[in-house]
Amino acid sequence: MTNPDPATLTLRPLGLQGPSEAEAAAAGPGGRPNGKAPAVLRRLAGGPLAFGHCEAVWREEGRRERAVLTLADLPHWAERRAPGQSRVAEALLERLSRPRPPLAGLSLDRPRIMGILNVTPDSFSDGGDRVDPEVAVRDGLAMLQQGADIVDVGGESTRPGAKPVSLQEERARVLPVVRALAGAGACVSIDTRHAAIMREAVAAGARIINDVTALSGDPDALSAAAEAGVPVVLMHMQGDPQSMQQAPRYDHVALDIYDYLAARLEACTAAGIAADQVVVDPGIGFGKTVTHNLQLLEQIALFQGLGCPVLLGASRKSFIGKLSRGEPAKARLPGSLAAVLFALQRGVQLLRVHDVAETRQAIDVWRAMTLAPSGFEAPDSAAPPLV
Repeated sequence: MTNPDPATLTLRPLGLQGPSEAEAAAAGPGGRPNGKAPAVLRRLAGGPLAFGHCEAVWREEGRRERAVLTLADLPHWAERRAPGQSRVAEALLERLSRPRPPLAGLSLDRPRIMGILNVTPDSFSDGGDRVDPEVAVRDGLAMLQQGADIVDVGGESTRPGAKPVSLQEERARVLPVVRALAGAGACVSIDTRHAAIMREAVAAGARIINDVTALSGDPDALSAAAEAGVPVVLMHMQGDPQSMQQAPRYDHVALDIYDYLAARLEACTAAGIAADQVVVDPGIGFGKTVTHNLQLLEQIALFQGLGCPVLLGASRKSFIGKLSRGEPAKARLPGSLAAVLFALQRGVQLLRVHDVAETRQAIDVWRAMTLAPSGFEAPDSAAPPLV
């Protein structure tokens, strides 16, 4: 994959700090380290984490330039790359720091959990567990009790090597479950790449469309999502489920996927889907090697520059077993939680997981520790300005 634009600036927030860390960074002799004024910080997506530096990457005609800069220095550095780029840098910073609006009625002032409810016989982790609609509905309701904010219902496996199913089969699997859960008051998302299923699931009560092809796998998907008027999750996948793990390659995995999702955002806007109705998902494990997955996780804050909430779906993925002792899917909970906590520290707003109760507990403890006061009463002069 290559950069589609002749010149592109991207920003990745670095050194993300919780409130007490930001306070401590500003507190020194006389309330200011080395007598200097505290650095300007911005909140990441309006959340609890703040940043004062960015990794800036300038790409032009196959050439890449990279620098780590304070927020104050960034516009000047960008302007030296090309006239007008200081305004681009300011716009990117605004997108990085802008609070994310509610999603399907859910505020994003805290991390949200999307529970995975596969009603398939062949999903990689839970295939066959919920082929009975009554079992699926029971488990979906249990997820809500355990702390899920969204229940993601999928009727077609997209694991590596999976074969597509007919619309008739997918419809029979998902619609009764969507209808029952929505009727019980659940916020349901429909995990599908088919326009017909999107329309029917939304009519049955689904409030979010989650598409592994980023609304590109079906020629009618963009119009179906626009007509439905519900939020959409755009995921990146290189290739298709049958071929995606056959030697995936990237020039730079995070930048390539950033460009892809930016283009899909533009396609959504052109189709009439409001930008504030879009969530982006870099697609861990979908056409990626273990190294690609690790690089994406390490750089996942980059995707906040698209101005959308970011979703992570790393739960029970094979890279966890490959990094550990080859554990089977259902024995990868500790590694899944490690990925969740790593992503939270980089600002991810939505976590798509199998193990809802355990993830809820991990998030609650992480959030409490992140927001814990320092115990020191910092003078106003020591507090770094947040913009």
